Amino acid sequence: MNQKNRPIKSLILIAATLSLGSRVQAGPLFPQVPGMVSYTYREEFKRDIPGTLDRIKALGITDLEFSNLFGRTAAEIRQLLDARGMVCSSYGVSFDDALNKTAEVAKDAATLGARFVRVAWLPNRQPFTLELADKTAAEFNRIGKQLGEQGLTFCYHNHGYEFAPHGAGTLFDVLMAETNPQDVSFELDILWAQFPGADPAQLLEKYGPRFKLMHLKDLRRGVIGDFSGKTAVENDVALGTGQLDLPAILKAAKRAGVQHYYIEDESPNTATQVPQTMAYLKSLTN
Repeated sequence: MNQKNRPIKSLILIAATLSLGSRVQAGPLFPQVPGMVSYTYREEFKRDIPGTLDRIKALGITDLEFSNLFGRTAAEIRQLLDARGMVCSSYGVSFDDALNKTAEVAKDAATLGARFVRVAWLPNRQPFTLELADKTAAEFNRIGKQLGEQGLTFCYHNHGYEFAPHGAGTLFDVLMAETNPQDVSFELDILWAQFPGADPAQLLEKYGPRFKLMHLKDLRRGVIGDFSGKTAVENDVALGTGQLDLPAILKAAKRAGVQHYYIEDESPNTATQVPQTMAYLKSLTN
């Protein structure tokens, strides 16, 4: 071999090896099967709970977050889930019930088999203010402590209005700062972080393990958000077709240690969008 060519060939070999190694190491970015929020199929659940559970299981999904019992008892829902090999890992309730019927909520959550109790809306607290943030944080601490004594983890699901500016940050930062990490965790709804102008990936990097749960959803391109916590349901689109940087968010979520991911699609197009969302998640690679 010509000695002059040896360094060049060595560099080529190293580059080829590194390239091959990166291809070998590449894998799915989201290897697990996501869960499902019952709100996605709220109309179907109102009409036919067993059939809707069968429909969800046919997608390969067995982990659910129930935000409504649809006229049944927690025990009846649990029986339907057990019969299908499905689980309810998170139980969503109203803020009023979490605050004033905490023992009853805890009992229902335990019956369902849920480890998490979630609140997703603060009635009559929009626009959100510093005074309301202070009051809410104190109430969250109380709810979280009581639920924690029953072996449950309380999570608050952001809805957009909490990201109103305050000082060098937002009122969401106030909620984080004034709630006890051992009593209060959070469910990151990535659409309702993006809508008011926050960056979901940056939130995950900043607050890490305080986010235990996540709602997977995407916001239609061109939609301009605000702090209202409201947008047309048609603005929920299949993952990967909207504004959100899903790969960056999912990488940050993995580093943060998010425990449960749930698809939530509020649109009337779930028959086409949910399978599209699942296919997108499967297509993502590191």
